[in-house]
Amino acid sequence: FFPPQEFVSISVRDPRLHKDDFWRTHVDYEIHLCVSTNSMCFRKKTSSVRRRYSEFVWLRHCLEQNALIIVLPRLPPRNPFFSMRKTEQVFQRMKGLQDFLENVVHTPLLLSDSRLHLFLQSDLSITKIERCALGKTRYTVAEAIQRSVGGCIRLEDKVSCDSDCERYISSSSSSGLGLSVDTPVQGSPLPFSESLARDQQLFI
Repeated sequence: FFPPQEFVSISVRDPRLHKDDFWRTHVDYEIHLCVSTNSMCFRKKTSSVRRRYSEFVWLRHCLEQNALIIVLPRLPPRNPFFSMRKTEQVFQRMKGLQDFLENVVHTPLLLSDSRLHLFLQSDLSITKIERCALGKTRYTVAEAIQRSVGGCIRLEDKVSCDSDCERYISSSSSSGLGLSVDTPVQGSPLPFSESLARDQQLFI
């Protein structure tokens, strides 16, 4: 764990619904990270990025590959009927995502994974994170993090909008707030083969 003189504070907050087109929408959350000035673990002392639920699932899978004997914390379960209208659902998801990240950043072995740092402190898409971590981009991990400013990354080959959108399955409303399906991000290594009925049972 971190020495007594160091601290890492992380929070998941400010859920926002993004309507990509008439049928598809997704919700993302702000990840705010704050570390002590003498911390050697993170390149930025404060950062804020926005990530969606399916990107958290991708991150956990990546970390699990390198975790060896470490048992990773669980994420809140996927819910095919997740709705921004249901305050308790939103609160429980944010709390679950925050608990997951708090456990991760306080596990030193996991901090060696550059994908984690890019996830937390850059605005790169998942595809770009994977390429950057493998050294297949014109910029390094450090450059990607340092050049991510205020939610807008200043890298020429940053994709402006990922195509991994969740399908909008409820009736469209003027507010744009409806149900959104928890689907994997594009290129996700996870199969996501669980049935709809199983997800329903988790929220009975």
